[in-house]
Amino acid sequence: MRDTASVRGHLPDENPGFVGRRTELERVSAALAEHRLVTVTGVGGVGKTRLALRAAHRAAGRYPDGAWWTDLGQLDGERLLVPLVADSVDLADHTPGMAATGLCRRLAADRLLLVLDSCEHLTEPCARLVTELLAAAPGLTVLATGRRPLGVAGEETVALDPLPPAGPDALALLRRAAGEDFPAAGPVGEICVRLEGIPLALELAAAQIRLQGAEAVRDQLGSRLDAVPGARFDLLAHTERVWPGRHQTLRAAIGWSHELSTPLERLLWARLSVFRGPFDLASATAVCIGGPLDHATLPEALDGLVRSSVVRPPDAAGRHRMLDTIREYGATWLDRTGETGTVADRHAAHFRGLARRAETEWHGARQLRWYRTVDAHHTDLRTALDRLLRTDPDAALDLVGSVAFAWSCRGRLREARDGLEQALLLSEARGRVRARALWALGVTLVLQGEFGPAQDVSERCAREARHAEYAEYAGPVDPVDPVDGTGRTEHGEAAGRDRPGDLTLDAAALAGLLALTTGRPTAAHVVVGHVLDAARGGPADSAARLRCHLVRVFALTGLGRLAEARERALRLRALCEELDEHWTRTALEYQLALTGLLEGDPAAASGHARAMLEGTRHLGASLGVALGLDVLATALAAAGEGERAADVSGTGEAYWRATGQPRRGLPGLRALHEKYTDTVRASIGEPAYEEIFVRALTGLPQDGLDRALRGPGHG
Repeated sequence: MRDTASVRGHLPDENPGFVGRRTELERVSAALAEHRLVTVTGVGGVGKTRLALRAAHRAAGRYPDGAWWTDLGQLDGERLLVPLVADSVDLADHTPGMAATGLCRRLAADRLLLVLDSCEHLTEPCARLVTELLAAAPGLTVLATGRRPLGVAGEETVALDPLPPAGPDALALLRRAAGEDFPAAGPVGEICVRLEGIPLALELAAAQIRLQGAEAVRDQLGSRLDAVPGARFDLLAHTERVWPGRHQTLRAAIGWSHELSTPLERLLWARLSVFRGPFDLASATAVCIGGPLDHATLPEALDGLVRSSVVRPPDAAGRHRMLDTIREYGATWLDRTGETGTVADRHAAHFRGLARRAETEWHGARQLRWYRTVDAHHTDLRTALDRLLRTDPDAALDLVGSVAFAWSCRGRLREARDGLEQALLLSEARGRVRARALWALGVTLVLQGEFGPAQDVSERCAREARHAEYAEYAGPVDPVDPVDGTGRTEHGEAAGRDRPGDLTLDAAALAGLLALTTGRPTAAHVVVGHVLDAARGGPADSAARLRCHLVRVFALTGLGRLAEARERALRLRALCEELDEHWTRTALEYQLALTGLLEGDPAAASGHARAMLEGTRHLGASLGVALGLDVLATALAAAGEGERAADVSGTGEAYWRATGQPRRGLPGLRALHEKYTDTVRASIGEPAYEEIFVRALTGLPQDGLDRALRGPGHG
């Protein structure tokens, strides 16, 4: 979930360069008031996205459940369409079954505006999804953008033309983009006319005006656009798309910018087209370097593309983007150079490496940084995975096995499961990579509540772990590892066939997690205790060991050995604080809150529950927030704070709905929650409880979470 939200929903900030379009804005606003599906159509670069964003901001107040934005330009195919839309409406869908089912359920009772931007390459799948959503959610309105209508019954189309070339708006846009107050007459006015008022073309011209001056740009465009079509700068034709007449001007303008770029800038432009999402200098260097583009020349070429508005300037995190139309142009030139496959393979290799580094850094002080890195590069990680599933399934298994746990923590369970199951099916790799993927799949299935399939995967994971570790230990092992001098292998296991390594430890942690969630704490305690007793080292030695110790703490709680569970949990929490480890620390706060409830100390339980909520909010884990709110509501109810308990419980229900699941959690907590909730319902009265509960449920979830995190005395 997002850390801050002043209104329900999420829309990107408006572009400060928005100019004119008053009439078109009124048309879109009027259409939204009368129709449930409105599509803004027009050629590339005409300003569909900006108009839709301005219209969505204007209309947002009419939708009690918010306005939500989905950028479909990052998709290369329809397979991730539903997960992306679900993510855009903060649905961390944990349910099994058909992907669209959870989304329909999420939107069914809401009144909201969903914006689907850049549908042109996914027109048919978008049409199918929109049809299904509109049927399931009577309060839903969809605003789409694309080069052509979706073709759905009841669709209202608003065709967007370029700005009037000789009018004030085209001139105002060019002035703002160039940063100069040009007179209406003269070269700048001629440029607006020659570029037919197309906003993207005007922005590209403005960048060249800053570099060369208006007269030079006018002369160059004159020679380019006045030439017969066959003599213009050539762009390889898109056989799958029709480029309308006005688009020829945009093509010529982009081609002109391409022609003015240096050879190195053109080469970089082409290679950068493999990125589907934002990229930083390090990623651009790793993927695009080669030949004349080296560590010295690539940054300069990137700066040149930024100056010419081909690449957007870096954001606060140092990440760049290319507009879809410009990226498409670069892709045609990448094809022309014959490098498409080579650069795509480098892209996949780079993000596979990023995934492996993220997994390596999970245990320690850089966990949160890498967790956020994986989230920021999600689109390109999926692009890389799709490439590897086609070209190198073993590498695909390695990539998805490295990031699937982070995806599951983030609530992307469908994508984690889909990627893992595909890679496990296609790859014939055995050993460590397969065992790790099976472990990640098992965790995902448990979080989805698919306990039967999870049991099967857990057993396969244990067998694969034994097979992998036996094979590793059977080979020659140096008595001292040259890296750390500890006598361990490169993966951290003790050298020796008689002791379980991290793969076996994780397999045990998975079996223990499954046992806990199905109400079998004794089985959980036995399975993790067995491997921990046999393994060398302590919980700080690896993430797998820490996970096993965490499961043992929960098992002790379930067995009623509360003092022992609390003592172990406090020691582990101190260790996590020393390591700056976030995920396990958050889970321990949940356990300590549960222990406090069981020991009759609701004040302590409330403190630990709030600490858990702070952690899960930083991790963006909707399921964790829902669980934390449940334990906090239970603690407040146990303390007799009926009104606050009702408020927190209503907010918790909102977060549970965002996971697509009914309320879940450990069996012990569910029983306590029901017991104390019944007590406070009786104490403050059923009508009062329901009024507070419903108000929190229908309010802004982030506001409810903020209230929950404020302790006693803060209102």
